[in-house]
Amino acid sequence: MFVVVVAVMLVLLRPVEAPAFDVARDAWRASAGRVLDRHGEVIDQRRVDFEVRRLRWVELEAVSPALVEAIVAGEDRRFWRHHGVDWLALPRAIWDRVVVGRRRGASTITMQLAAMLQPRTRAGRGEGAWGRKLSQVRLARGIEQSWDKRQILETYLNLLGFRGELQGIGAAAQVLAAKTPAGLSMRESLVLAALLPAPSASPERVAARACARAAARGLMVECGSLRATAAVLLNRAAVSRSSGMTPRLAPHVARMLLDTPGEDVQTTLDARLQRLAFEVLEHHLDGLNGRNVRDGAVLIVDNDTGEVLAYVGSAGPRSRASQVDGVRAQRQAGSTLKPFLYGLALEQRLLTAASLLDDAPVTLDTASGIYLPQNYDRDFKGLVSVRTSLASSLNVPAVRTLMLVGVEPFRDRLQQLGYAGITEDGEFYGYSLALGSAEVSLWEQVQAYRTLARGGLWSPLRLRQDVAVEERRVLPADASFVIANILSDRAARAPTFGLDSHLNTAFWSAVKTGTSKDMRDNWCIGFSSRFTVGVWVGNFEGDSMHDVSGITGAAPAWGELMATLHAGVESLVPSAPEGVTSAAIGFTPAVEAPRREWFLRGAALERTEALSGRQRLAAITSPANGMVIAVDPDIPPAHQRVPFVARNASRQAVFRLNGEPLGSARGGVLWAPQLGTYRLELVGPHGAVEDHISFTVR
Repeated sequence: MFVVVVAVMLVLLRPVEAPAFDVARDAWRASAGRVLDRHGEVIDQRRVDFEVRRLRWVELEAVSPALVEAIVAGEDRRFWRHHGVDWLALPRAIWDRVVVGRRRGASTITMQLAAMLQPRTRAGRGEGAWGRKLSQVRLARGIEQSWDKRQILETYLNLLGFRGELQGIGAAAQVLAAKTPAGLSMRESLVLAALLPAPSASPERVAARACARAAARGLMVECGSLRATAAVLLNRAAVSRSSGMTPRLAPHVARMLLDTPGEDVQTTLDARLQRLAFEVLEHHLDGLNGRNVRDGAVLIVDNDTGEVLAYVGSAGPRSRASQVDGVRAQRQAGSTLKPFLYGLALEQRLLTAASLLDDAPVTLDTASGIYLPQNYDRDFKGLVSVRTSLASSLNVPAVRTLMLVGVEPFRDRLQQLGYAGITEDGEFYGYSLALGSAEVSLWEQVQAYRTLARGGLWSPLRLRQDVAVEERRVLPADASFVIANILSDRAARAPTFGLDSHLNTAFWSAVKTGTSKDMRDNWCIGFSSRFTVGVWVGNFEGDSMHDVSGITGAAPAWGELMATLHAGVESLVPSAPEGVTSAAIGFTPAVEAPRREWFLRGAALERTEALSGRQRLAAITSPANGMVIAVDPDIPPAHQRVPFVARNASRQAVFRLNGEPLGSARGGVLWAPQLGTYRLELVGPHGAVEDHISFTVR
């Protein structure tokens, strides 16, 4: 009979084939994906699986020996000597359960691992419990036959559930102890091991169990210190929401690229430059404290490859919306679109860099009403060259240039450059498009300016090296060269920005600033021969900054970043492409000093001469075309007058209002307003109507 019983037991307890160690390890998936920089350094992560919190697989060599000893002593003290089943402990466990009626654990670490690998073998109460326990024993024996003890213990430590959603010693050590598993102390190890029999137990119960186990092993550990350690560790479990020790250098990139648990996405980012961009921007935003500036963003790209080297979507210690991605957010462009407007005018041979534009008040009739562009400083410079107009960011000359080019062609050019949000027709934007009324993103801005830096060759920016890109020519090389040359001219920008500003670098660079309506957005975007850098500063909620322009808001950060990027790195001065020539140019009148200027083929001049007053067309300058004039009931009618003013009117020219002569246009007329709709004409000496406008009095 004994032989028969033994034979039956051998059959029932025969080992079953276990999955290979490599299979179990490779099936492990961390809860979060990780962002790696171009060199493989982890710079951020994003949790994707919210069922359980796991970190990367932890090798046994990376676990504190104190923890290994505490867990083996508490869970399976004969682990290193048995072959999957502790036959010495099993009879006592059966006796306690069947005879005494008390549950006593006899599962070895290997048997617990078997239940983790195949949950259907996990024994519990009720029908089938003994059968499941038998299956667990057979699988444990199979594991012991094909795995070594260190592989068993390593897998066990990674699959263990500790408290709440924490699975694996990696997550437990990081969240509960704010350490790696290798750094766990003896007290922390005792508490974590004592947590395993009842992961949801109170800190007091866990501490009591840890104290009893320490005493049983003869360890000189005070129970009071274990209670304090248990309180600290388990309190962290209740409040922790982050993974703690992983760098958070690129959260917006992580949100953009990571969607699979455990994946590692290698990006084009450079961890050193990412840290630098964040620190520089945060420092300058902190320096703007008191001016209602909370947010900023930075983008740094390599000109040759289009690879993004730094991507800071949000920075600033006082940000109230740090989750907003300032690199992708759409904001008003301000003056940053002007280079592409002037480039189009040069390309169409409508202007040269030496052409003179009149920086004087202008009133334009648009579909949405009267438009009166003004410069940022509320000053007008008179006749200025295209070079000075662009470098000094003068608004009225830009609007006059848009009148030459046309709103629709300019909008089309911006779309070609990758400004995807500029989709409305020309009437929607009107002439204010020259001053950046459209909304754009920092990503689009840097992409467009990089195109200028590459002589008109466009290709999309990329965050991953494994993404193939194709380039195409969007801008002609000759016009791109001249525009870049203007943007690098510190003397030409001096009328607005002075000779000493954050835009001036110790090496060749081209740069443009922009400030949107009501000081809601600051931009500074520029390039060297190696890098294009864009900085945006403002408030994500859209409220205005206090007396902060592009030169004081975004430019200081841009200048510091550029200087650091080129510490020991040369920026080559671009060579003129085919079709661009240099020639001496003078001005009549002498509004600017003679100089050498760059011209496109066939557009070179020796002298730029402004039209004299006699040569200029006569025009009505007041009132503006389409103006609505309101009579003020609180002012006596005798004291209310509307000035009729003409420019370049001849001595014989007269005003005519609704067909009735009013008098000489040369000296102007003060007209007493009457309710109605009017047509005002400027009539020349031979009866020809030289100009006319319409207005309404209400």
